[in-house]
Amino acid sequence: MAAARAAMVARLEDNGDLRPGPVRQALLALPREVLMPQAFVRRSQPDQTPPHWDLLDWSTPEDRQELLAVLYSGQSVLIQHDGEPLLGRMPAPRSGGRITSMSSTVAMTADLLHQLDLQPGHRVLDIGTGAAVTAAIACWICGDGGVVTLDRGQHVTDAAHARLAALGYRATTVTGDGEAGWPRRAPYDRLFMSYAVQRVATACVEQLAPGGRALATLRGTSPSWPGLAVITRTPRGQVVGELQAVAFGHCPGHGLPRIFLSKAFRDRIISGAGGHVLHSRQAPPADQPRALWLAVDHLRPGLVRTWVADHLMIGAPACGSWLTARPDGPGGWTLTACGPRDIWNEIQTIAARWRAAGSPHSYRLHFADDDQWVSAGSGSRELAWPLPQPQPLDTGTQENPACPSPVSPD
Repeated sequence: MAAARAAMVARLEDNGDLRPGPVRQALLALPREVLMPQAFVRRSQPDQTPPHWDLLDWSTPEDRQELLAVLYSGQSVLIQHDGEPLLGRMPAPRSGGRITSMSSTVAMTADLLHQLDLQPGHRVLDIGTGAAVTAAIACWICGDGGVVTLDRGQHVTDAAHARLAALGYRATTVTGDGEAGWPRRAPYDRLFMSYAVQRVATACVEQLAPGGRALATLRGTSPSWPGLAVITRTPRGQVVGELQAVAFGHCPGHGLPRIFLSKAFRDRIISGAGGHVLHSRQAPPADQPRALWLAVDHLRPGLVRTWVADHLMIGAPACGSWLTARPDGPGGWTLTACGPRDIWNEIQTIAARWRAAGSPHSYRLHFADDDQWVSAGSGSRELAWPLPQPQPLDTGTQENPACPSPVSPD
């Protein structure tokens, strides 16, 4: 298993996703098979319904080779189906339903942990426990006494409690609403939210210590253009926020709207059925910088980009509108559009506003009482939008008892 960990780390380094430092050392040291002794693999095609999964089990010899490959592939690892218990379950196929908890890709986790800049002695709040990979790395770097990991799923925190203990860590595991944080151990030097939200939880700001830093994936309605909220509290207590446009972000959290382009919708766009053709000398905005598309997502919500095409292909699932843009010669573009939304005009309008604001690569993130908003530029050229108010969740909160005495992780 040490060889599998080393191979995964080497791939991450070769791809530029990992650099020297404590995060790298933690990934080399932590056995993922202890944190994820079972994992699902999908046996059906992406658009096949109902979906089918097999649950691989580390204690089953014939599963080990495939499970080892899954755990150290660097990709997301699926750990829970339909909110089921993770401890004591029997490996058996699952059909229908959905995956309700997973471990994020290692490259994304490593990048975010690099940005957190964890240090020994830091007090850390990890919101969205999942497979407890982030919590384990925080324990390894900072020491387990200051680490709190919180998840809304009791079965998830029960498993994390047991598996962190198996590694010798006595982190605090909490079941509750991530929007509330965990004030009992506040303030925190570092705070990490492992699922996407539409605005930063007020508790994440209030529970941050002077000199502290918090990270959270912030999404509009689309999965295509995530943002990373970076919040710091200065030594004097001032809160400073930045919203960065990023290539990858966490999946939406509980209750956050999810939209996607179904296979039938994609096939309709590809066929061009019902579309009308236009020609333009104006090019569509390039994929880079992503900050422009982040503004499109928030100011003209409901659009999804498909990345499998070699040209611009965007749909609006709610109303069935879609747009494609293909180059048709020197300086010319062929547009095919369908539906009530004028997606081309929407994109170009926001692009003009983005350029007027100075073509920003990131945005200011503002906090005032219960209001949050994003802006760039100033005066009449300012590009700004409010972030939606959170929807309350009716969930209780409880803390698991302390883990038993540490044992050797290897």
